[in-house]
Amino acid sequence: MRSYKSLNNLLGWLVFAIATLTYILTLEPTASFWDCGEFIACSYKLLVPHPPGAPTFLLLGRLFSLLAFGDGTKVAVLVNMLSALSSSFTVLFLFWTITMMAKKLVLHRPGMHDDRNLEPTSGQTWLILGAGAVGALAYAFSDSFWFNAVEAEVYAMSSLCTAAVVWLMLKWENRADEADSDRWLILIAYVIGLSIGVHLLNLLAIPALGFIYYYRRTNNPTLTGGIITLALSSVIVGLILAGIIPGLPTLAGNFEVFFVNTIGLPFNWGLVIFLVVFVGLIWFGFRQSFQRRSRLLNTAMLAFVFILIGYSSYLIVPIRSSYHPTINENDPEDVLSFVSYLKREQYGDRPLLYGPQFNAQPVAQNEGAPRYVRKGDKYVVAEYRPELEYRPEDKMLLPRLYSNDPLHMIYYKKWVDIQEGVKPTMGQNLSFLTRYQMGHMFWRYFMWNYVGRESDIQQAGILWPGASSAGLPERIADSEARNNFFALPSFSASWACFTRCAATAATHSS
Repeated sequence: MRSYKSLNNLLGWLVFAIATLTYILTLEPTASFWDCGEFIACSYKLLVPHPPGAPTFLLLGRLFSLLAFGDGTKVAVLVNMLSALSSSFTVLFLFWTITMMAKKLVLHRPGMHDDRNLEPTSGQTWLILGAGAVGALAYAFSDSFWFNAVEAEVYAMSSLCTAAVVWLMLKWENRADEADSDRWLILIAYVIGLSIGVHLLNLLAIPALGFIYYYRRTNNPTLTGGIITLALSSVIVGLILAGIIPGLPTLAGNFEVFFVNTIGLPFNWGLVIFLVVFVGLIWFGFRQSFQRRSRLLNTAMLAFVFILIGYSSYLIVPIRSSYHPTINENDPEDVLSFVSYLKREQYGDRPLLYGPQFNAQPVAQNEGAPRYVRKGDKYVVAEYRPELEYRPEDKMLLPRLYSNDPLHMIYYKKWVDIQEGVKPTMGQNLSFLTRYQMGHMFWRYFMWNYVGRESDIQQAGILWPGASSAGLPERIADSEARNNFFALPSFSASWACFTRCAATAATHSS
């Protein structure tokens, strides 16, 4: 019989082939009716799509479009193919992730260990590989994932980046005792940097990676240590989300305005000075890591630099914008307009943690951050972004019922018993959160993938086991989008969680 390693690799590639064949056979031949057409066009000619852009996706899409060899009719399907391959590679990494975790469970080795040299028995091998195949293929054929796998959108590639960093972290966990194991962490940082140029969803994997690092490096982990790890991981996410992505370009813009308007230097010299100072600070950080012989600081500096290397794909946005292409949204050709592009300022903002409710009336309008434009040899303020001020009593925590848009009000009233002109209570606010945002918009989508979906009609519900088609319109009853999975994927996942808990408890009791 083949070794476990060879069987794991062989079955993983077989699952990959099944997913790839499925997605290619069901691939969109042209453009879907939403952002896909824009991404296909922008990939083909390297144009500037809507903020905040997806340069990594566009660069890879451009490579795929070259396979059309000048035939423009084949470009759409080739860019769609990029999503198909991204999705099948996601399934491959998911398979290997499941088998790595299942091996620890089946061999009754809870915790973090190097178990590469442990060879399962024949029965254990097929149990592990079966778990990987069931889990990976269940995900491959799930409603939302399959939907994104056959069209030119960023979510398939974002899923690939997330699957890759989790798989790489588990690879590191098996090699953490080796002298050069930190190279896996550097590779993870690079993939995270690249993923910023696709979608920010990948950053949500960082807390999970932080927990793997903590439990692998700590001999006696504690609850307090776990809480600190979660807090530090969240800080890292915040630093990348606010400090690196818009923060560095914003700082570069401040340098540019200061050195042009105050010092009198030509345009772009402030940007050059910022880059010199920034590179100098990076050099100083590495020098400190060598002087202190700090492996942790050196690894952190390398990870930071490799995130920046991956993030540098965003440089194509101002470069391509400066050529004024046919699609050039927001015209981000200089550092100041580029910052606005990254911050999605055209969309405005909404209160996430604290802010006004829907019938709050502003009591004042203040001048916010200035927007600069070039005029002559200076930057001048074109406008100040308005900031509305509200009374404290009109604000609340987690304001879910915040918009006074008439269309939004219709949805509010559909899900919560509210009246216009009457301030909503916190109970009504949280009711909308749980019933609509969590219940209808999250759990309904989740159940579509693992229980069933009634149809492809807007606002379609969950198709529960035993549901009858009697009395339904033919358009819905005979629709190929009416999928009933009989909750089997959901039950299998619940059973896997139960058996894992039982095995862990049995191991600890023995």
